[in-house]
Amino acid sequence: MLTISINPVAFTIGSLTVRWYGIMIGVAVISMLVIVPREAKRLGITRDLYSLFLWCIIGGYIGGRLAWVIQEWEYCIANPREIIGFAGLAQNGMIIGVIAAALIYMRVTRIRFSTLLSIGDAVAVGMPLALAIGRIGCTINGCCSGKLSPFQYFPGAVIYAPPPPGTPLQDWYYLTSQYLGVPIYPTQIYHVLWGLIVFAVVWRLRGKFKPEGCLAFFCFCLFAAGDFGVRFFRIGEPLLWGLYQAQLLDLAILVVFLPWLIIRMRRFKKQALVTELANEAEQEQSHED
Repeated sequence: MLTISINPVAFTIGSLTVRWYGIMIGVAVISMLVIVPREAKRLGITRDLYSLFLWCIIGGYIGGRLAWVIQEWEYCIANPREIIGFAGLAQNGMIIGVIAAALIYMRVTRIRFSTLLSIGDAVAVGMPLALAIGRIGCTINGCCSGKLSPFQYFPGAVIYAPPPPGTPLQDWYYLTSQYLGVPIYPTQIYHVLWGLIVFAVVWRLRGKFKPEGCLAFFCFCLFAAGDFGVRFFRIGEPLLWGLYQAQLLDLAILVVFLPWLIIRMRRFKKQALVTELANEAEQEQSHED
């Protein structure tokens, strides 16, 4: 049995407590700063990248925090000081926030939509890895945990060891006492593995999706499909049709971006075929002349 007993608090400086969750979020952002500019350079993107990146960081935080507050509304009402902070960020809310921030940036700066889509392709290469790294923080933190599991061994189950004697549970894990010391689904680790799989697939498919934006749409859809499945094993209260809030957001991503991806790729292939036939006709005409 895999037992998690890592202290979620990495270190303290005076009254400042630094948790591994926050450190992993920082590492995730750094991974994006390493991967995305290199991919943007490969795609020939020379402007707007860093400005848009800053906007998306802000939008991702606002969207992730807002979705988390809605998801944990009863807890936030009982602990209003927790509404503003970094203790919880809902993954799908972050994705929606990033998309919204990118569209607002496009409207404010009047950059071309095709440029925004190209930047989206570059971001899509680094995003799954960043989300996977962030989930490592969730694993240590005890948040986003799974339901009680009928299995006794990993990968079907994991156990969170109780905190040291005298340590308040709220200072250790973001997990209720009923899920301590018993087998629960390791959903955070499932999220990590799915993020790495999506990263590997998207990395492999760089440059093979045309036109611009299609790689980003594909990444969103693939990520949402896996996230939708993992959510069935997580703790939570159904919101609609027996589905959780995050699953409804997953469905919204699939409903919007999957048809858009298919239509955009078909139009591109059709236009490419028309262009090819026109070039062939022009060549034949030139030979006859």
